Amino acid sequence: MKKAPPTILVSSTVHRIEDLLDQVYGVLGSLGYKVWMSHKGTIPVHPRKSNFQNCLIAAERCDLFFGIITPFYGSGKAGSGLSITHQEMLKAIKLDKLRWFVAHHHVDFARKLLRQYRFFKNGNPKKIKFSKTDVMDDLRVLDMYEAATRDNVPLLSRTGNWVQPYVQSEDVLRFITAQFGDLKRIEQLIEEQKAHAKSIKRSARPGRNRKH
Repeated sequence: MKKAPPTILVSSTVHRIEDLLDQVYGVLGSLGYKVWMSHKGTIPVHPRKSNFQNCLIAAERCDLFFGIITPFYGSGKAGSGLSITHQEMLKAIKLDKLRWFVAHHHVDFARKLLRQYRFFKNGNPKKIKFSKTDVMDDLRVLDMYEAATRDNVPLLSRTGNWVQPYVQSEDVLRFITAQFGDLKRIEQLIEEQKAHAKSIKRSARPGRNRKH
């Protein structure tokens, strides 16, 4: 029986990057992956679940997670709640998924520029007022970036925190070709991830560490 291709969830906003998403979908598909992308309508949809639920289930079930952080937060949110893209990324990080991120240069630039206004000297966050602009529409894109780089974890303990900057579509396509081009390497990573998850599950069983 032919081995099923690895499933990769592409998580991003859609506004202003439709052409990039089309290219990412095409490249990943040509490399041999099953690509879940809401923009392309390929995320498995359960008719009795909400859009948010379907997207979060996809984040749980995918083999690989690829996040694109842009200066635009996205409209997929309920009221003042977190956007679905933000929730997907946090879910992938919480589950310690095999994950890769790229972030537009403007996001890191804005983060460095605004840091003095967003945080006190002791590192605690400030509450600041921010108005939507043509180059960035929500400060929470900075929260997404900092979650991806795992800023809340001591530097020497951080893993899965590589976030590749990009300016043009070509930068993203070069990154995904370099990272996902060797399908055998990725399949090995997936097997190692499954073995690691089983090991954690076994060690967490009740009574595992009881002394007799």
